[in-house]
Amino acid sequence: MVKLIGNIINFIGLFSPSSGAKIAIKLFSLPRKGKIRDEDLQVLESAFYEDINHEGQTIGTYLWLGKKETILLAHGWESNSARWKDLVELLQAQNYTIVCLDAPAHGNSSGREFNALFYAEFINVVVSKFKPEIIVGHSVGGMASVFFQHKYKYEGLQKLVLLGAPAHFKGVFERYNYMMGYSTKINNAMSKQVELKFGHPPNYFDASSFSKEINSPTLIVHDKQDLIIPYEDALLYEKYLPKNTLITTEREGHGLKSETVHEFVISFIQKEIVAA
Repeated sequence: MVKLIGNIINFIGLFSPSSGAKIAIKLFSLPRKGKIRDEDLQVLESAFYEDINHEGQTIGTYLWLGKKETILLAHGWESNSARWKDLVELLQAQNYTIVCLDAPAHGNSSGREFNALFYAEFINVVVSKFKPEIIVGHSVGGMASVFFQHKYKYEGLQKLVLLGAPAHFKGVFERYNYMMGYSTKINNAMSKQVELKFGHPPNYFDASSFSKEINSPTLIVHDKQDLIIPYEDALLYEKYLPKNTLITTEREGHGLKSETVHEFVISFIQKEIVAA
């Protein structure tokens, strides 16, 4: 079915590459909303829930109050704040204040289209309100967190955690194009559409390169066998981030939701920052 759709778009591209590219990008930007399981719903219902308005969109946010630092959790593609259930409970036990947000077109946030740049704007709105000292981002939530920090240079960021985060938009774009089987003509037209919409071609949006400006201590956790985001992306972050710790896991997959990973994250959060 995926290749069939790709072939149809390729056929459209024979006559109008720009029309085919617009359809392809539309498909690329339309996530399915992740379902919230009953066992996860109980944790979300224990939070203070608030919709934040932003340029005609609503951002779904969850807040658990504590006496320690505020930690913002940003989920990934086709997920929602419920994915953090286990980590939220562990952080609550340590008395941290926790904030989760639903990405654009995910969970309780409004909209139908999604991309990491738009997500970065949502993160900025939530950061401006809750002033977290720590941000934890999974997958594209990690990439969006880097885009946010690169653009807004939030001075209150003490620590950053990237879990299975893509290093550059180019790679995400290429994997999507390969999966769909798009022609060179459609690929080129899509790049032009991205440049028209965002002012730069896909190659420009290199989160790993942007991260060289982030001076906050950063934990990178990536699985060696991640089938969604290649392990090489973690090595790119390791190359550019000035103050990073890379933890390589085995057989944790892209989700990185195990007790072991949570222990890595909490240990990093609790570690005292030593001035350079």
